[in-house]
Amino acid sequence: MPWLQRKRCSTNGALKLKQQPCKKWERSMSRSDYDGIILGAGHNALILQAYLCRSGLKVLAVDRAALCGGGLMSIENPRIPGVLHNIHSFYHRAITAMPWYRDLGLEQLGARYIEPERNVVMRLADGRSLEWWTDLDRTAASFEQFSKRDALALRRWAEDFRPIVDEILVPEAQSPPKEPEERRRFLNSSANGRRLLEVQALSPLEFVCREFENDAIRAGLLFFNGLREVDLRLRGFGHAIPALLASPHKAQMCAGGSERLADALVRDIRNHSGEVLLNAEIKRIIVRSGQAEGLELASGEVIRASGFIASGLNPQQTFLQYLNQSEVSPDVREKAVGFEYNLIAPLMAVHLTLREPPNYSLIEPDGGQLPFMVILGLEKLEQFHEMVAAHEQGNIPPAIMWGTCPTLFDSTQAPAGLHTAFMWQKTPYALHGNPNSWEAAKAELGKRMLDVWSAAAPNLVDAIVDEFILTPVDTESILPNMTRGDLLVGSFARGQIGYNRPFAGAGQYRTPIKKLYLCGGSTHPGGNITGLCGYNAARVIAAELGLKIWWNPPQI
Repeated sequence: MPWLQRKRCSTNGALKLKQQPCKKWERSMSRSDYDGIILGAGHNALILQAYLCRSGLKVLAVDRAALCGGGLMSIENPRIPGVLHNIHSFYHRAITAMPWYRDLGLEQLGARYIEPERNVVMRLADGRSLEWWTDLDRTAASFEQFSKRDALALRRWAEDFRPIVDEILVPEAQSPPKEPEERRRFLNSSANGRRLLEVQALSPLEFVCREFENDAIRAGLLFFNGLREVDLRLRGFGHAIPALLASPHKAQMCAGGSERLADALVRDIRNHSGEVLLNAEIKRIIVRSGQAEGLELASGEVIRASGFIASGLNPQQTFLQYLNQSEVSPDVREKAVGFEYNLIAPLMAVHLTLREPPNYSLIEPDGGQLPFMVILGLEKLEQFHEMVAAHEQGNIPPAIMWGTCPTLFDSTQAPAGLHTAFMWQKTPYALHGNPNSWEAAKAELGKRMLDVWSAAAPNLVDAIVDEFILTPVDTESILPNMTRGDLLVGSFARGQIGYNRPFAGAGQYRTPIKKLYLCGGSTHPGGNITGLCGYNAARVIAAELGLKIWWNPPQI
């Protein structure tokens, strides 16, 4: 959608990107050489830059966008000043527990997080609700209303898997990945490691069907703890659900809008002499004598770096778009061409400005606690098979939606007397086999989502002040690294995980080209707002440059 292009934003009655402080921090037009240059200014790139700037390096990030942060973006409605919408990234899991959040002091720099206690409510048509709380006892009590056996299974897996999460999975995510056989030997050396291998061998679908009996609970677990991360049919990810059950952290939101996290990162970078160049089209990565040494911009300007070049972009952009064919081996080009994106990751979104928050007729406040994330339309396990089939055929799947009214938890995101709310639904990128079909179909499909939403919240339609719709094609247009609307920047199928993410020969944040590294969501541990791709890349690059590791990364 033209009005959401991050380079050129119309202000003629269309929604526009809210101006962030980092826009004022563009460097002057005079250039000098750098120790490092990073392609992109998404959150992983900014985290990498922040660590290396604190290590004493002079590092520049370059982005085609007008604003920093990639998916950490908020827009302000020019028709209603002061109303903010988080149009891409909103739910952030365990950010306050991330090592980079602590190391960089981001809370003190303005990135404050809210984690509502009544975290997720799955509303059923019969009036019941399945609920996830930050308190395990309250979650188990909700499960018990559906199945006592499943409530016991929830507790058992949460307790049994906690040491596996703390001692293995968290350190693994916060470290460069091990070679697969080395990892297997390491895990086989302990009881917890062997337990992880056993559970991991399953698919999420197999895990829930084996361990839980109630159909609504199975559906809820697969949605909340699986579907948004991986293909539920993929073996090798059976541990995903018990790992999330064992984690003490639930969905969080950034106060003031998701952009505040990007703002805080850029403040830290600026405080340590780093620079961000925005509105800059990259033409190519300059390679000489087999090693990366700079960038050429579309303007013809050349910027050089003596130490490293790192790409926060996807592997197709990096190896096929920004490198000359002669500089990339046929094998690497073939692997980059074959890099796959997630079929069921793309989303359609309906964003609203409201006079009052949605009043869900079958969801009452519990002890004054309002639900944070609300899931609508999900009733049974069979719906997942219908959803996958619809994506494979390019059709709209059953109306399973989830969303939030952010202003119930953070009143700063709209003026007094107004609220914002959104609902997301998984939809295919190539609607009816052609992504261009979205332009003609989105209004009707948005109305269908609104009908389902208003059936659950009868006050909704009369409360609407303003609305807009975003499709998977808009995701790709706004954030080109998310090819085919893939929010995770690459499938986890075909071995595109761990040591071989994005593909064999380009894992562990290194590439076959000397001094060229990767740091985006297409690397380990993958997409979403975790910051761990940039965090791990900083460790690899710092070590290869002979820098002191001033932070405390896990040693496994």
